[in-house]
Amino acid sequence: MEKIFDSNDFPARDALSAWEKATADAVMPTSFKLIGTNYFRGWVSTMPLGAVQISRMAYSSYLTRRTPKLIRTSDPEILVSCVTNSGPHVIEQKRNHATLRPGEIVFLESSCPFETYADGGNMLIHFPRALLPLPNRYVDRLICRALPGNQGMGRLVADFLTRLTEDSTTYTPHDAARLGTIALDLVTATLAHFLERERDIPSDSRQRVLYAQITSFIEHHLGDTSLTAGEVAAAHHISVRSLHRLFQQHGVTVRSWIRGQRLERCRRDLADPLKRHVPIHAIAARWGFAQPADFTRAFRALHGITPSDYRNQAQRHGTQTGTQS
Repeated sequence: MEKIFDSNDFPARDALSAWEKATADAVMPTSFKLIGTNYFRGWVSTMPLGAVQISRMAYSSYLTRRTPKLIRTSDPEILVSCVTNSGPHVIEQKRNHATLRPGEIVFLESSCPFETYADGGNMLIHFPRALLPLPNRYVDRLICRALPGNQGMGRLVADFLTRLTEDSTTYTPHDAARLGTIALDLVTATLAHFLERERDIPSDSRQRVLYAQITSFIEHHLGDTSLTAGEVAAAHHISVRSLHRLFQQHGVTVRSWIRGQRLERCRRDLADPLKRHVPIHAIAARWGFAQPADFTRAFRALHGITPSDYRNQAQRHGTQTGTQS
């Protein structure tokens, strides 16, 4: 994610107009009016993924409008999938009214006027509506409707956005294109699910969504030491053979993928200064390593260093970084 706007970088009197320009460039032109405050506070970060873009933002209370005049001036003809992070959000578009709670999802389109009251933050996936392989007459039914983001396909979209917007990894152009395809697949599958039109999803897209569903399921069960390929397959109503074939298409085995994810979670916890007092064996157990010795061997084989030495180096590096700042 690249931060393209931060109100701290502007004089207080100029922050709102700068925000309006930044969001116009990043998403679409809209007008803003502050509510209950004289000064705007907020930031926005973006991640381009080919034709798809991910955005994350936070803001103080405002009323925003996309008027017919703004649409005539500039219409990127995009569909926006918005996952609310915090604060109240009230949106009106196409005579629909949505009052969103944190974690809920709403779809908006740039080609029709809308009005929003917002205070808090959200995450967005936005892309040309023409890329969506679903008939417009069906998609229109879900515009400006509050949809659950804590279960099923909604949760998968929310988890995907959270991982991308919080991950500090530098992606290659190939990674970006692949992630853009996944984002579009997930949005398509989410809309199709709520419309009960799953049969309209292209077969290759269904396979990619299934892989995303399975890997998300595994990530939520990494701490289960008894997690097996059989349990994963059964949870998704496919055979174990089909499960292995699906992972082989992505160049990994089920077992190696689970092991790799567990090791990565452990590495993050070892590097986290807030967890410096948590015993290493407790971190290993949290992420599914029942035997500390097995974890130590696997970690050293991957990173060339023991978990304790890695933690010590990470803590020293963090201390030096903090001192310099």
